[in-house]
Amino acid sequence: MDQEIEEIQTQSEVQDEILLAALKLFAEKGYFNTSLLDIKDAAGLRNIGIIHQHFKTKQMIAAQLYANILDSLNISIDDIRRKNEKSSEQLRGIVDLLFRLTDEAPDVMRFLLILNLNEFLPEAGPLHESAAFIKIIRIIEAGIRAGEIRNITPQLGCAQFFGIIDNTLRLVLTGFLDRKADYYQSQAWLAAWNTIAKK
Repeated sequence: MDQEIEEIQTQSEVQDEILLAALKLFAEKGYFNTSLLDIKDAAGLRNIGIIHQHFKTKQMIAAQLYANILDSLNISIDDIRRKNEKSSEQLRGIVDLLFRLTDEAPDVMRFLLILNLNEFLPEAGPLHESAAFIKIIRIIEAGIRAGEIRNITPQLGCAQFFGIIDNTLRLVLTGFLDRKADYYQSQAWLAAWNTIAKK
């Protein structure tokens, strides 16, 4: 029994190493410039066969990464919603999370914001149709009902608000803005909030 548990843990650790190596390479080199051989080397594996024990294709690795990131975002947004009552506080918590991730986990944010996921994960659907973003639209709807956010189409409000956040983070990730994301956070928050706030 103990040996079975140990094998499952080892398999899980190997899978995590593959995913971490792939994430770093996809973020640095791009999906199409990364081979399974690159992933094998970066993960410190003996041969590509070990990758194939976990993932049949490179696309399956990318799909698992995307699913893991979205699941994590979804959980974080749920946590933010539980801890904050007002829509403005919830949106602020989400902005804080995204800026923190940009500084602390830039590969995750490059994967989400810089790579053109439609090119290699066409069946995954756009980010704005994910459960996490649907929850953000619900936050905006609640803010409209509560009188915090002006009466606009929630999807448009989301696009206006996150357009500023998204573009700021992209500029940090590509080096156009040369400081850490944290430096620009309060300016971006004010600009984004002012696009939707009821005056």
